[in-house]
Amino acid sequence: MADEIEIKVPSLGESETEATLVSWLKQEGDAVAVDDVIAEIESDKITLEVTALEDGVLKRILKQAGEVVEPGEVIGYIEPGVRAERKPQPATQASANTAPGHVEPARAPVAPPKKQPETSTPKVMSTQMDAATERSEERVPMSGLRKRIATRLKQAQDTAAMLTTFNEVNMQPVLDLRKRFGAAFAERHGIKLGLMSFFVQAVAQAMAKYPALNAYIDGDEIVYHNYLDVGIAVSTERGLVVPVLRNAEKLSLAEIERQIADLARRAREGGLLPDDLKGGTFSITNGGVFGSLLSTPILNPPQSGILGMHTIQKRPVVEDDDIVIRPMMYLALTYDHRLIDGAEAVRFLVSVKEALEYPASLHLNL
Repeated sequence: MADEIEIKVPSLGESETEATLVSWLKQEGDAVAVDDVIAEIESDKITLEVTALEDGVLKRILKQAGEVVEPGEVIGYIEPGVRAERKPQPATQASANTAPGHVEPARAPVAPPKKQPETSTPKVMSTQMDAATERSEERVPMSGLRKRIATRLKQAQDTAAMLTTFNEVNMQPVLDLRKRFGAAFAERHGIKLGLMSFFVQAVAQAMAKYPALNAYIDGDEIVYHNYLDVGIAVSTERGLVVPVLRNAEKLSLAEIERQIADLARRAREGGLLPDDLKGGTFSITNGGVFGSLLSTPILNPPQSGILGMHTIQKRPVVEDDDIVIRPMMYLALTYDHRLIDGAEAVRFLVSVKEALEYPASLHLNL
């Protein structure tokens, strides 16, 4: 109808041709206001919010949750002209952005066991547990994002000749800098001085010496970049996404921290755009936030390198023939051995280690 406003699937990016309608956050007959989130769309790479373009009433829903949709496709209509007051989304709807989980079966109430007469025979205490526990299983369709993750991980294994080299870094100098200048840094730049910015700058310095880690193989050619776009792995409730920090070699610590915070927030809230995930010439993943002491990260195709950070743990180390306690972190560099020799990978990781242990060249810009 001419007086109805079309609700269309947003653009998914040049490489995305379809997505899944995850959920409607409004139902037919509900009032909507401009910019209200009314539906969620999930592609292979990203979750997008569909918002209302005008005040009105959600008149018709054409596509149901779970159906495949295409960019530009009309999935519903809004009847304009009805003024709607903005109100927060109900908690049950806001949770629609979480991945489906296991649903516990309903349990019938169990009467307390009758008191048995005292005997010399040992008592069996598991009757109540057996009665209350039911074995069950549930089949849940894989989300588009989870299928995409599975495909890319398998692609990495099938294509690249992946090897991992390890080292450890004394994080005391970086922690001392954060302790001494953290308050002044936050006051000037309005953001906390974290660890990731130090690692990004350390990688940028090492990349200038060993550019093959910032290249990739395309057929019979090697593609080198004169810029560093770092993919920062972010864990969300739907799975792992890797938004890209552009031109990282030109950014100050404050700019890195600010952009990473914005990407991570939008990744967890479902606010990333398709362009946020495009490209990337190298990746960094931090398993340390989950307590990982050591791991072997997997490449993000077609990239040739990924740096794995881990938890900081105090360990005894030898300095000038003395045993001292230092906050140490294991580093892992997974690389494509088709392009990068082992010696080059080791030197790259040592360069990252040295930049972190002697961070005078990293600019706080206070």
